[in-house]
Amino acid sequence: MILPALAFAQSDNLIMAARAGDVAAIKQQLQNKADINATDARGFSPLIVAVYGGYQDAVVVLLEAGANVNQQDASGNTALMGAAFKGYPAIAELLISKGADVNLQNGNGGTALMFASMFGRNDMIKVLVNHKADKQLKDQRGLTALDLATQQGNQEGISLLK
Repeated sequence: MILPALAFAQSDNLIMAARAGDVAAIKQQLQNKADINATDARGFSPLIVAVYGGYQDAVVVLLEAGANVNQQDASGNTALMGAAFKGYPAIAELLISKGADVNLQNGNGGTALMFASMFGRNDMIKVLVNHKADKQLKDQRGLTALDLATQQGNQEGISLLK
C-alpha cells in the first residue's frame, strides 16, 4: 500500500520540479523512480510543463531519461505545441530531433504549426516548415495555418506559409 502512494508523491514532485525548471530536483526524483510520463490533473507531463516554462536544460534531462516526446495532455496538446505557442525554436528543434511529430493534431485538430501561426511565432513557423510540417492540415473549423496567419495579419507568417 505504501509503495504506490510513494510513487505517486514522487511523480507529483517530478512535475513540480519540471514546472520550476529545477534540474537537480528532476534528477533526484528520477533516481527515486518517479514516473517520467506521469501527469497532473490537466494531463500535463513533466516534459510538457518544462517546455512550457522554457527550461531547455530540464527538457534535455527529461528527454534523456526517456520522456515520451509525443505525449498529449487532456486537450491533446504536446510539448512541441507548447514550444510553438510560447515561441521556443531551440526547444522545438530539440524535441523534433528526439522524434516529436510535427503534424500531430490536438483535440481541436490544431497542430504546432497552427499555434505558431496563431501567435505570430515566425521563428517557429520556419523551424516547423523546415521539418516538413504539413501546411495543408485543417483544424475542426476547417482552418489551415495560413488561414490563421491571415486572420492575425501576420505578413511574414503568410509569406512563410505560401
